[in-house]
Amino acid sequence: MPSVKNPNGPSKNRLIARAASLRKQRQRSSAQGKLEKIHKITKDDLARGARPGLLPNSGPRKALGKKAQRKLEKKLGYGIRRKMEREGLSKMEVEKVEEMMGIGKIKKTTKTSEETSEETPATKEVEMDFS
Repeated sequence: MPSVKNPNGPSKNRLIARAASLRKQRQRSSAQGKLEKIHKITKDDLARGARPGLLPNSGPRKALGKKAQRKLEKKLGYGIRRKMEREGLSKMEVEKVEEMMGIGKIKKTTKTSEETSEETPATKEVEMDFS
């Protein structure tokens, strides 16, 4: 009998393409496993666009906008203030800690006339002796 290929099976090109796509799929799943182990990125976050060094675009771990960050910092600051007051720290100590952490209201200081009239070498009058 002559060696003739089964006409009902897939072609040689189709078999090669199927093997290549399976190989790519295995490679992708292996890379995803490495991302989860090394970079601690979950499958959910990967589906939302997270990569090493990039946060996901949506969901609970997405990057906050600047306004939302400021609001969150304020809320955290108020929580810290309440905690310190519960522990019995005085108001002065609380303000000092807030100032160190950059929480709370920032007081603007204005320069007094003494500070602005500091004499620099360029503004000092030079006395010259012409005798």
